[in-house]
Amino acid sequence: MRAVALTGGPVEFRGALDVETTSAGVMPSRLPAWAKEQYQDPSVHGVSVMPSGVRLVFRTDARVLEFEVLTYTGQLDSDPEPRPTGMLELLVDGTVVERRQAPVGHVVRMAGPGGEQRLIPGEPRTVRFSGLSAGMKDIELWLPQQTPTELVALRADGEVLAPRADGRRRWVHHGSSISHCLEADGPTGTWPVVAAALGGVEVINLSQAGNALLDPYVARTIRDMPADLISLKVGINIVSLAAFRLRTFGPAVHGFLDTIRDGHPDTPLLLVSPISCPALEDTPGPTTMDPDGKITATADPAEVAAGALSLAVVRAELERIVTLRRKRDPHLHYLDGRDLLGPDETDDLADGLHPTAPAYRRMGKRFAAHAFTSEGPFG
Repeated sequence: MRAVALTGGPVEFRGALDVETTSAGVMPSRLPAWAKEQYQDPSVHGVSVMPSGVRLVFRTDARVLEFEVLTYTGQLDSDPEPRPTGMLELLVDGTVVERRQAPVGHVVRMAGPGGEQRLIPGEPRTVRFSGLSAGMKDIELWLPQQTPTELVALRADGEVLAPRADGRRRWVHHGSSISHCLEADGPTGTWPVVAAALGGVEVINLSQAGNALLDPYVARTIRDMPADLISLKVGINIVSLAAFRLRTFGPAVHGFLDTIRDGHPDTPLLLVSPISCPALEDTPGPTTMDPDGKITATADPAEVAAGALSLAVVRAELERIVTLRRKRDPHLHYLDGRDLLGPDETDDLADGLHPTAPAYRRMGKRFAAHAFTSEGPFG
């Protein structure tokens, strides 16, 4: 086995916008380094280093590969075990050939959600893939979408080369936890990755669980990065956190779109409204969690008349904005999120908000059927 450089060598990190050098190795992030000074909430960094859609890509004739990783996972004091770390998936020539549970490394303990955090240090562990096919082949190691993962070392028993030029169109997507897909059964089971595979494109998933709030630094990030296709799934975090009123929501959407259009004036851009969520359809947030683990809204539906946002109001406003802007922007499109998961499928929302793993795969197929056909916005 020979060591292979993780940076400055043949290996590419795809799906990441920054790769930070740490004391143990390197940590990929889905936001650029400059954005750190523009947010205060630590949860933004926490979800940015959850590598949804991030993969290591290279070519090799090796029959054995070893990846040394150091993960971060959480654990409540009342839970006997840390949260599941998710899966590492190895693709050879575009096909998943093996899936391994990511090993537990550092554990962040707390008494309850939002409580003081205590780090229980862990050690890097090696995940070994053997029995790979002979000859030169394209390799992708997809990292677990819900678990921050430092890459400490890569070892191979053969030659490792840079990946070939991809040639596929680059699709940049931004959304909430429902696009981040923490509940998916693996990194290639998130709905954006399922849709990208069906559409024959390369996806960059900039979704931020709990933090899709029309932040200007996200719009500038998308503006400045290469993109052949762009989609934005907007609304659920805005309603669940009561982050805007109707007066401020519309201008914020316009400003976000304006910034992206400064860098991508003619790129196909699909604006997607929220999927079904019974608790918030007609009732504004903020939300809380019931003892049974279900999401519930805490505001009064009557507040909608005074400018509070429900999902119904958000969908109507997004569709109005797209209709208005299309008069001068024919490459802007709208998709009602209920076409991805509708009101008759809310049994597939395990907590009343987040889809199950099979539902995420179904959403990916539906998005591809809408967007990537010859008549679709990404056709």
